[in-house]
Amino acid sequence: MNTQKFEKIKMKLQKSSVGIAGIGGLGSNVAVSLARAGIGRLVIVDFDNVEENNLNRQYYFRDQIGMIKVQALKETIHRIDESVKVDILNHRLIKNNMNKPFRNVDVIIEALDNADIKTMFIEEVMQKLPNVPIVGCSGVAGYGHSDRITTKKLGKLYMVYDEKAKDCNDDVLMAPRVILMANWQANIVLDILLGEDN
Repeated sequence: MNTQKFEKIKMKLQKSSVGIAGIGGLGSNVAVSLARAGIGRLVIVDFDNVEENNLNRQYYFRDQIGMIKVQALKETIHRIDESVKVDILNHRLIKNNMNKPFRNVDVIIEALDNADIKTMFIEEVMQKLPNVPIVGCSGVAGYGHSDRITTKKLGKLYMVYDEKAKDCNDDVLMAPRVILMANWQANIVLDILLGEDN
């Protein structure tokens, strides 16, 4: 490993911040990957509790069932790296206020479940925080077909997607594909933050 490059990247990431809207299958795995990469600050927003049926694809553990998700994920991140600053908001994102928790971050991850809410969130963030890159994701259901996953860029929006994937209501959510796409999002974040170092 190039130790000199690693130390340069580490210093830059420690000064960087990422906001994550929704910490289910995508968001919880993105958060953990970014924490492991050395990000300095995470802002995580969700309103749910950890349930047993989350454990097959979300980064939670059996002893966290019943906990508020943002608190459980903060605990997990600090078990990995206690130096990561984790700001939590146990809150449902509401139209016209969706951007507020993310006003002071360098990049935003959209990791919401509902298609209508996803669209609303992306549109609001792009309108109210036009200079902040946002990394969204769509087409997570199913398994296999990794070759169909791609990234589309539109201004400050980066969309990880599989246009041929079925709707979540018509297919299954499986850890390999969910985590693959979550890490794809995390990798784009690193590319945005460290692009000139590649």
